[in-house]
This record gives sequence, C-alpha cells and structure tokens, in this order.
Amino acid sequence: MIVCKFGGSSVADAAQLRKIKQIIDSNPNRTIVIVSAPGKRRSDDEKVTDMLYGCAALVDQGKPCKPIFEKVVERYSTILDDLKIDRTEFDPLFRRIEAEINEGAGSHYAASRGEYLSAKVVAAFFGWEFLDTQDLITIENDGTVASSSYEKIARAIDPKKRYVVPGFYGSDSEGIIKTFSRGGSDITASVFARAVDADVYENWTDVSGIYAIDPRLTDKAKVIQELTYQEIRALAGVGANVFHEEAIAPLYHLSIPINVKNTNDPTAEGTWIRATRDYTNTPLAGVSAKAGYTRIVVQKLLLLKKVGIRQGMLTMLHVFGIHPTFTSSGIDSLAWYFDSSQANEQIVTALCVRLKDEFELDEVTVTTDIAITGVVGEGSSRLEGLTSKATGALAEEGIELMFLSVGSSPNTLLLGVPQNKQKEAAIALYSALF
Repeated sequence: MIVCKFGGSSVADAAQLRKIKQIIDSNPNRTIVIVSAPGKRRSDDEKVTDMLYGCAALVDQGKPCKPIFEKVVERYSTILDDLKIDRTEFDPLFRRIEAEINEGAGSHYAASRGEYLSAKVVAAFFGWEFLDTQDLITIENDGTVASSSYEKIARAIDPKKRYVVPGFYGSDSEGIIKTFSRGGSDITASVFARAVDADVYENWTDVSGIYAIDPRLTDKAKVIQELTYQEIRALAGVGANVFHEEAIAPLYHLSIPINVKNTNDPTAEGTWIRATRDYTNTPLAGVSAKAGYTRIVVQKLLLLKKVGIRQGMLTMLHVFGIHPTFTSSGIDSLAWYFDSSQANEQIVTALCVRLKDEFELDEVTVTTDIAITGVVGEGSSRLEGLTSKATGALAEEGIELMFLSVGSSPNTLLLGVPQNKQKEAAIALYSALF
C-alpha cells in the first residue's frame, strides 16, 4: 500500500488535478491520497489557506468574511467547472462554511476548510471515498498526535477501498477542529502511513526531490538521491522547506521510506528518505540556512560551576516565552539562540534585566538579525577538515562567523552568520564542500 500526499502546488487548479489522476491511475497500490489546500497558480496568486486565515481575521474585527470568502468560492468553483464536477453538493457546503466562520468558529476551523474542500473536490473527481480527519486524528495541546489516532485510522480503512483525505487538521480532545503548523499535511500523511503500515509514503510537490542547496541560490544545486530521517530533520530545522520536520516522527519506528517526487515530472526518481543510508561516498547531504534568530549572551565569573544556575536561567527564558533552538557555552559564558518571532524588543529587554538582577550576572548582551547555516550529513563527523574548510570558505568571502557548533549533533555543523549574509554563506559553503 502506498500513501500519497499532494501539496498546494499539485492541487492548485484543474490541470494539476488531472496530472494527479494520471499518477494515481498508473499504480493501483496508491490507495490513500492526502491533499493540501490549493496553492499559488502563479507568483502573484494567493494561497487558499492565506485567504481563509484572512476570513477569520475579518470576523475577529467584527466584519463579515464575505469579501474574501467569495474569492475562495470562486477558486473552487473554477476547478469544479473545469473538471465538469456537479456542484449540487458544493454550493451548500460553501454557504455553510461561510456561515460558521462568520459565527466565530475561529482560525483553526477557517484554515482547515481549504484542505476539507480540496479533499471533497478530489474525491468527487476520482470517485473515491472521502475520509474526514476531524474524526480520526486527535492533536494534543503540544501539537503532537495522540496515539489513539493510529488505531482509529486503522479501523476506518478498508484495504479494498481507496480514499481521499484532507491534510493539515484533526481535532482536540473535545472534538473541536485543530490544525497543525503550516505545512502540516505532511504530518497527516505520515500518520496515515504509520496507521496502515504503508510500504511507501510518496510526498508529491513541484520539485524533483530535495536539493543539496536551495536551487534559487545557484544553478549548480543538485537533487539529493537519498537522505536519512535524521538528515531531513536537520535540514528542515535550518530552513529547508520541502518536507515538514515533524512528519518524520510517526514513521520512525516502522522505518517507512519516503519518496519526495514531482507532480510535473512523475518519472523522475526524486529523493528517498530512509532510516539509514550508505554514506561512504556521499558523507554530506546538503546545506541550508535560516534567518531571524536573536542571541542572548550572559557572562559571570565561574558561571557554569554554580549548581542549578543554567536550569534556573533557562526556566526564566521559558517564563518570558522564549525557547532556545541552539545553545553554546564558554568558560564563563552561556549563549542562547532563539527565533526572533518569539519575543519583541521590550520582552527581551525585560528578560535581560531580570536575568542580570536575579543571577547577579556581570554582563548580558543581545544580538539580533542572525542566520544559522547548517552543513548536514551522516558522515560529517568523520570528514577530515570539514570545520576548517567551512570556516575558511566564509572567511574567504569576508563573512563574519558569529557562532560555531561542532559535535553537539553528530550529523550537523552549525555556523551563525549575519542575516544579511545568509545567502552568500550558504553558497560559499556549498561551493567549498560539495
């Protein structure tokens, strides 16, 4: 059994849906299809999910969502008409969804209706059964999937039937619709793949696999033939956005392989993601970079010799809503790197005052506009001279090295650079190491 997920670009219009049908019809083992909401058809287009979030925002302002929701209806209506699908079922659906958004159903409900309607359309086009994830996937308060979800899905699936499933959402413990983070349809597909113990999970997108560097940065970017679960999580953690990093967890213990493929070029091999790989000849997998980090550095004589101080300071960061992504330490110093969106300047300033006062610190400094670049590969720790080559490549381009982490992860070398040098750093590292 193959579980397939088609992203927003793959379901953007009727022409793309016809491509999906050809892909599905070419292999009878493709029996479960998870779909996203329609994405952009061209660069100046809007994603349906963004429009639906806009609908919820209007209602929050005390305004009806009709001006934006009509554009959502138009988008689906165009697809239905192009595919010659009877709209008898859909027109009442549009009106019901609009009414529920206007009645204050909330942003989770509004955003989820993109995938819901997308799955309804595809199910009608294929003549397959529609299966609603609201009834099957329970999302915990921390965003993880409740273990009971797998049993519910397994019971709902008849191996002799074929299903279309909306991605991106499930429900909370009370049965109220709850969405994953953006890109969460990848998670939905992983959950279904685990529940049915799929042979393969195919992730269909608009590129022919995962690239060793963002192909928009250089025409020398190459598709990675094979990655491990750990490598894709590491790449996603520092900016690669082809595959949701949280989608690995459901597949991990069953070692279900993932094949990232291109809807527009279905015969291309794409990228395989597996539990392990032979990295003898390809120790490195790729380079990625992510901007928007802030650094807080605290200094105090004999800082790390004081029992409990590290945990105490980390607890204070959490109280202020800051959860560091990376940490580094010196003899008498400690540095935290976190996503700048977690706290504005006022919150960071207040935190620094509290840290200095409560822990009697000598100095607390803040640096913003940092990008973290990652060189990822299962064989990176065994690659002689990797660190010197990487730092040398940055130095040659005159790029300041703000942060270096070696050994904290067995498959990743992390380098912090000024945010305005993010692209140059990624290109320099790729050119020197690949």
